[in-house]
Amino acid sequence: MMKDMTPEHIAKACKGTYHGPEEIKKQCVGGIAIDSRLIQPGWMFVATKGERVDGHSFVGQVMEKGALCVLVEQVPETDCPYILVPDTFQAIKDLAAYYRSCLSCKVVGITGSVGKTSTKEMIAGVLSAKYRVLKTAGNFNNEVGVPLTLFGIREEHEVAVIEMGISDFGEMSRLTAMVKPDICVITNIGECHLENLGDRDGVLRAKTEIFEGLAKDGDVVLNGQDDKLITVREVNGKVPRFFGGGDCYAEQIVSHGLLGTSCVICAKDMTIAADIRVQGAHQVKNAMAAVCVAQQLGLTKEEIEAGIKSVVALAGRGQILAGDRYTLIDESYNANPVSMKATLDALAQTEGRRVAILGDMFELGENSDALHGEVGRYAGAVGIDLLICIGENARHIYEGAGQNADEKSCKLCYFAFKEEFLSEKENLLCIGDTILLKASHGMHFETLIKELVN
Repeated sequence: MMKDMTPEHIAKACKGTYHGPEEIKKQCVGGIAIDSRLIQPGWMFVATKGERVDGHSFVGQVMEKGALCVLVEQVPETDCPYILVPDTFQAIKDLAAYYRSCLSCKVVGITGSVGKTSTKEMIAGVLSAKYRVLKTAGNFNNEVGVPLTLFGIREEHEVAVIEMGISDFGEMSRLTAMVKPDICVITNIGECHLENLGDRDGVLRAKTEIFEGLAKDGDVVLNGQDDKLITVREVNGKVPRFFGGGDCYAEQIVSHGLLGTSCVICAKDMTIAADIRVQGAHQVKNAMAAVCVAQQLGLTKEEIEAGIKSVVALAGRGQILAGDRYTLIDESYNANPVSMKATLDALAQTEGRRVAILGDMFELGENSDALHGEVGRYAGAVGIDLLICIGENARHIYEGAGQNADEKSCKLCYFAFKEEFLSEKENLLCIGDTILLKASHGMHFETLIKELVN
């Protein structure tokens, strides 16, 4: 059951009006969902209006499945208990803020231009060595996903790790008003969503809106190697803790290629032997961030080491898929210039023939062509054997790579569409290749993953 979440309290929190039997008015709902397929007996269904589907048409179905009540913008045709509000999207945000105020668990809020999800996974994995942890699932990091994540917290959870993504000013203010983090983590300030935020200084202003909701005695953990974040001197009168600088740094770093990285993390009075089993040099920074958070929440050295060792990669986020023909590095979920370069570095450290299949990066603003070209020049010089570029914007990656690539060591190919590549893949790829696939989510490179796995 969701603590204090009765239809009576829900209606008050989201400025709605309850209509229905008095005996139901004081029952706690078991859960909240906007997807009718997820409704369970005793839950509340929120009817939202999308571009293609109006949730109000599913009210009858969810009541048949045993829903306790529904949250709607219009009086339902089905006779059932309901809470009427002007805007269900605004209502779930108001409701999430109320529910958060009822919870006693610690909440870690994570944002940044690059690495939010991998950092979230690392922090949640480490904290799970001591606590019962809830973490953001999938890409539920926006103004719809964040409240749904908060609704998943139950009394048994001791810590929640919430990923928070934005693309414009003001969004983080609205997210942090719901999340009210006890600890804020910012991974970096990169060149993302520049069409709205303008430049990296704009990104910094938008991301640091997260401090508005920080608990008065809360802590801030920042990347000490980011030139923008190190300008943050204090938050609520407290000095931030910096990883990758200050009192938390890594040494004796040894790459094990696709098997991960080992290092020693020195943090305050602890020396952590970190066995990071997720590929990519950037995971060392993620581990340092996790160590900082873990120390704030009282984990021992042994718990931190066990937690780091337990973390594995997610599909689309660096997961390694070893097949009969190829070894794939699945980075198909998202892409920007910083993460492109980081994954190219990881690929270059692998053994055997190294292939990068790169696609369009979206939401880069007026500098998109130049930023794609910059990635191309990096790819051409980093030390891989074959670069395949796919997509309209990726032509600039291809052209940039041609400026730096050694034709003898790095072959370059360009295709406007994925289908063109698939028709030629047998002529380009070799058995035993290690293949990196990375592009923005809208390129749907997961279809290429399926083809190459099969």
